[in-house]
Amino acid sequence: MANATPTPGFRPASPRPAARPANPSFSSGPCAKRPGWTLAALEGALLGRSHRAKDPKARLAEVIDRSKAVLGMPADWRLGIVPASDTGAVEMALWSMLGARGVDVLVWESFSKEWATDVAKQLKLKDARIIEAPYGKLPDVSVVDPARDVVFVWNGTTSGVRLPDADFISDAREGLAICDATSAAFAMDLPWNKLDVVTWSWQKVLGGEAAHGMLALSPRAVARLESFAPDRPLPKIFRMTKGGKLNEGIFKGETINTPSMLCVEDAIDGLKWAESIGGLKGLIARSEANLAAIARWVATEPGFDFLAEDAATRSCTSICLKITAPWFTVMGAEAQAAAAKKIASLLEKEGVALDAGAYRDAPPGLRIWGGATVETSDIEALLPWLDWALATVESEIVVA
Repeated sequence: MANATPTPGFRPASPRPAARPANPSFSSGPCAKRPGWTLAALEGALLGRSHRAKDPKARLAEVIDRSKAVLGMPADWRLGIVPASDTGAVEMALWSMLGARGVDVLVWESFSKEWATDVAKQLKLKDARIIEAPYGKLPDVSVVDPARDVVFVWNGTTSGVRLPDADFISDAREGLAICDATSAAFAMDLPWNKLDVVTWSWQKVLGGEAAHGMLALSPRAVARLESFAPDRPLPKIFRMTKGGKLNEGIFKGETINTPSMLCVEDAIDGLKWAESIGGLKGLIARSEANLAAIARWVATEPGFDFLAEDAATRSCTSICLKITAPWFTVMGAEAQAAAAKKIASLLEKEGVALDAGAYRDAPPGLRIWGGATVETSDIEALLPWLDWALATVESEIVVA
């Protein structure tokens, strides 16, 4: 960084902004708790109880029922609580369902890349196509074949690039559409008629605690499970059928492994809060307002821009920013990464933005969570600090 060349237009570090976010939690997972949350929300947790007992099982079923209602999930879909967060839910789907036909995997950030790795290198499926795009862009979805399964994320958590729609998925498809929606569910309107498997975790838009995943199956997905037996062993936590039939208990609160009843209580609290602000419409409105606030600021801030190149694909949850200041763009890759980390470190040191650095595999920059639990007023209070941190690091580089 000491070798960076000062550029015209250098501006010395500015005074620290006066206002601060009331809640500096801008992590993209686990995410900020809902406004007003305290530990008192967990006082009703059924601790020290078997999750198979009547009352704890009813709590698990409540999470399922309330989730389906808030999301507007079709009545004939199944929804279950599964182990290992969203990752576990996706893995269950991939290992249990893929191989019946060819599969297309859409890749445009790190987690979708992980699913492609699973398909190609772990499952070693012979008829697999990886359709990829760099960070900031979507792949060419027009080449998706309706005769094949397709695996994709709805929202790129580490790139800030989301699908604007699901028009590329045919209503007459023969394959399954398997969607990792962990940073989209409860913040974006998912087209259930275009999807067959949808996964997410509690730790994203509703600010729940980690370790539990949600797996939603359409009737077509259930039919695949009951008609297809993969030629590979399945760990116990992946098994969703018994004797060739769906294990319906999983989708009624009979979890495969032992869940945390403390986390269950917290999930219920988040769902009740969602209902109190108008359900899915209210959640989407809050998240979109956060994106709009950042968009207004980016339009007048020359030092930052969205990583998502097309405005129609900008995420309203994992809002990823690249640094466009002239002094930054002329630096080498290692120096850019160090400077970006310094900016995130300054924001954390000042207590205005915690865990706001770009994901480790993403281009250097910042990632600001804008899900529904984040107040727009906190986003607005944060933005001047981004400019301050950028100018501060610039001045340190020039002085050095």
